[in-house]
Amino acid sequence: MSAFSRFTPLIQSLPASVPFVGPEAIERNRGLSVKARIGANENGFGPAPSVLRAIAEAAPETWKYNDPENHALRQALAAHLGCRPNNLAIGEGIDSLLGQIVRLVIEPGMSVVTSLGAYPTFNFHVNGHGGRLVTVPYVNDREDLDGLLAAVRRENPPLVYFANPDNPMGSWWDADSIVDFARALPETTLLILDEAYCETAPEGSTPPVGALIDQPNVIRTRTFSKAYGLAGARIGYAISTPGTAAAFDKIRNHFGMARISTAAALAALEDQSYLREVLENIGRSRERIGRIARASGLLPLPSTTNFVAVDCGRDGAYSKAIVDSLMEHGVFIRMPGVAPLNRCIRISTGPEADMLLLEQALPQVLKTV
Repeated sequence: MSAFSRFTPLIQSLPASVPFVGPEAIERNRGLSVKARIGANENGFGPAPSVLRAIAEAAPETWKYNDPENHALRQALAAHLGCRPNNLAIGEGIDSLLGQIVRLVIEPGMSVVTSLGAYPTFNFHVNGHGGRLVTVPYVNDREDLDGLLAAVRRENPPLVYFANPDNPMGSWWDADSIVDFARALPETTLLILDEAYCETAPEGSTPPVGALIDQPNVIRTRTFSKAYGLAGARIGYAISTPGTAAAFDKIRNHFGMARISTAAALAALEDQSYLREVLENIGRSRERIGRIARASGLLPLPSTTNFVAVDCGRDGAYSKAIVDSLMEHGVFIRMPGVAPLNRCIRISTGPEADMLLLEQALPQVLKTV
């Protein structure tokens, strides 16, 4: 048999895997049914009724390609954020934008700094483009800004990734600390400031858009997947200087955005009263998860996201047993992937029916694992 491979050496070296195993795959592989889908940080409260109406109204025109310049959405976002349309790049969710950013600046062998245990899809893209990950451990369950800056100064990488609030721990930094970190970076290092959970973050933790808008080595990524309840629509955007934002046009899929998704995003931006309602629901659900965890002798960590990391007090094997056993009850959750973060499980907020299933199943699981 020939040893010929049509794939590059880099692709041959990578595992044929995805960063996450979805609940659908778990249902197929284990023959189980998901009853409480509270593991993927989706917004179980759903999008606004006005958004659903916009989707229905846009459906007959789904035979058309979306505007490849995303003009209407860029205009609406600029008005909402208080910036210019040319400060924005639109993409099919943050995951797609992360891949494009890595492609823009990373060549094989280049170092990339991130936190050990941070969002694995970013690592997936770095590995896929041949980058070399340099990781900095969390400190007190929070990404270590000083450690990240020290690694940048040591490695002189083209790229550093930092999320605020953070996934998977739900921790956060104040806006002034983030701005100081961004300004301390060398101009040769591009910062990805992932703000997927900025809508749920407390006041004073998200820098104003104008604070970093003129810094060409900063890209802020945001999404409609979380607070707006549109994870399945795949809508993300990046905020940066006009020159940096325009670079996406060189490589992006110009027909990647769905026409229906654009209509949904425009309607979601207009319905800020519903967003406020959802944020209240998320806050109440976070408190509910905390009460459920404490009632079972577990420790919920402070969170400003739409999920709660819960310290199970032991190791990753124990946490995994809890995750797997909860699925036997139809409760889908996840956990961080590396020690010491993997002593925790991670539970997404959701409607009361999901919380009730969790409340019933967790004590039973803890008796058996």
